[in-house]
Amino acid sequence: MFLFDFNSVSVRIFFLLKVFLISSTIIFADGRLDTTKVYHIEEVIVTEQYRNTETRSSSPLQILSSSQIEKLNVLHVSDAVKYFSGVIVKDYGGIGGLKTVSVRSLGAAHTAVSYDGIAITDCQTGQIDIGRFSLDNVDVLSLHNGQSDNIFQPARLFASASLLNIRTLSPKFAEGKTYNGKVSIKTGSFGLINPSLLYQQKINKTLSSTLSAEWLSAHGEYPYVLQHSYLGDGITSLEKRKNSDVKNLRIETALHAAFSENESANLKLYFYNSERGLPGGTILYNEGAFTSQRMWDNTFFVQSHYEKDFSQKFAMQINAKYHHGFLHYLDTVVWNSYGYEESYFTQNEYYLSASALYRAFDKLSFSLSTDASVNNMFARFENEALTNEFAKPLRYSQLSVLAAKYVDNNVLATASLLSTVVVEKVAVGNAAPNQNRLSPYVSITHKPFTEIDLRWRAFYKNIFRLPTFNDLYYARIGNANLRPENTDQFNIGMTYSSDFKGNIPQISITADVYRNNVKDKIVAMPTKNLFKWTMLNLGKVEITGIDLTAETHMKINRDIAIVAGGTYTYQRAVDVTDKQSSTYGHQIPYTPRVSGSGRFAVETSWFDIAYSVLWSGKRYSLFQNYAENRLSGYSDHSVSASKDFSFKDKLISLNLEVLNILNENYAIVKWFPMPGRSVRGTINIKF
Repeated sequence: MFLFDFNSVSVRIFFLLKVFLISSTIIFADGRLDTTKVYHIEEVIVTEQYRNTETRSSSPLQILSSSQIEKLNVLHVSDAVKYFSGVIVKDYGGIGGLKTVSVRSLGAAHTAVSYDGIAITDCQTGQIDIGRFSLDNVDVLSLHNGQSDNIFQPARLFASASLLNIRTLSPKFAEGKTYNGKVSIKTGSFGLINPSLLYQQKINKTLSSTLSAEWLSAHGEYPYVLQHSYLGDGITSLEKRKNSDVKNLRIETALHAAFSENESANLKLYFYNSERGLPGGTILYNEGAFTSQRMWDNTFFVQSHYEKDFSQKFAMQINAKYHHGFLHYLDTVVWNSYGYEESYFTQNEYYLSASALYRAFDKLSFSLSTDASVNNMFARFENEALTNEFAKPLRYSQLSVLAAKYVDNNVLATASLLSTVVVEKVAVGNAAPNQNRLSPYVSITHKPFTEIDLRWRAFYKNIFRLPTFNDLYYARIGNANLRPENTDQFNIGMTYSSDFKGNIPQISITADVYRNNVKDKIVAMPTKNLFKWTMLNLGKVEITGIDLTAETHMKINRDIAIVAGGTYTYQRAVDVTDKQSSTYGHQIPYTPRVSGSGRFAVETSWFDIAYSVLWSGKRYSLFQNYAENRLSGYSDHSVSASKDFSFKDKLISLNLEVLNILNENYAIVKWFPMPGRSVRGTINIKF
């Protein structure tokens, strides 16, 4: 189903162009640049390693490069993100299960996901399924708490409590070569077949293109142990997960233009198609729940980026995007008058952004960014009455941010003020109140000693997240009077890094203590009975935590090197809504007090071996921290071996992985068991 209204689109385009022209006027009003003059900028060679960037950031930053990702025994972005400290990936099990990321217990809706510098949005649910993003063409994954030290970026990237940035590979060609390519195939347990292709073509001195395509298929029928007692200490039986099949197709193509050293642009098209079963909770004697739900997902977007340095003092960038999402949900076993539940959802986004950077002095710079977007959503249900009642929401948003950055050899400080203006309209019923808010942010890092790379850092950020279209307008559940969920973030920490000196290994360590206060938390509450729910602003949550990370790289000799790293997280995230409530002071659902990860790799000139582990303490599935709601802690160990060799002018890589080698039976979400021991093999051919 595709719904399209020419008149409404005209209104949206007019709105975007109007805001864009106003923003451009503001940005360029005092520029008075001579566009006929050629400005020469001294060459700058960047040699800083990712790890050094992490320790010099004024807010917590974690980075995984493509080489690090290769040693983590991971398939999707959702698998790699689990190795960041402070992160909870809510995984509903299986290759095709939904996977959302929550950072420092703030919830998935508070985490923005950026794809090559432009945010991905889902106005329906407010959370992005990061399980759909492959690692096949990813260059760098980074996670920012608070926000990035980069003030020259779209306003939307300032507008969240944390930011997961996915940066894909850019074309780079060796001297005399006009193309690069990689063919890969992964196969393994549970029917996994995952071929992929990456091809880069140099068209001329200015233009190059990229094509990335991938197919993934798996039946997902893995064995698990079913506990017949809710306490997990009674009779058990060996069962097989059902309705966990998945078929995904992803195609991306991009055109890259480097007009000069100071001017560049790119255009990217992305298409994703998925059909998957949604395995139900493993409830005893409820076999139908395993096989009754299916989902079809189509996502398409086209985005463009243009950037130019007009002089050593002034730079500009423009971003634009159109996003179309379609979701079809079917449940064939439902206790209603129809005997089934079927829903179709369509959402569109039109987005424009303009940013300007002014380097006032050698150490001080300012930026101004303005984003404008229009979001809409349509729905159709098996019940015609519900279809007619659906609000058909339309949201106009304008985000503007003024930011400043100071940097010298010992101090890096940033500050920003974000303005958010949101106008809501609906075709049926009452629209949510319009929003007009200011959100401040400030951060600093300082290096007190000249000879030692030891730094302290701190940041404060106030931010909010808007209620989603589902929160506001979902049939017979939504509440149009919801207030935004408001969050205050406080962080103070230390970082240390050292470079190789003789036989002394390279070491980097970060330690951060944080406090998050969440007000007006949006929760679902039953009304007349358990079949009638509504969304309310009831919750208050206080989150106190510690994040630790460490990594070392040691060269044994010319042929052998050792890389090791780990993370540790402590979180006390408690409900403080009502002192008279039975849940007051209880840990919020699915938040372990302690969790962490570790990785160890031996790199040789002959082959590489790697070991990784994820572990978590006990959690609770509901706000009541009772024994019947407790999930046991777990650890998931994996190993891999890989070897690279050349054949003619091609580089061939072989990789063999054994996942969950101890075959531990555990669940991240209650009643949704994770796979046990499995094997995966990969062949890569680069040409």
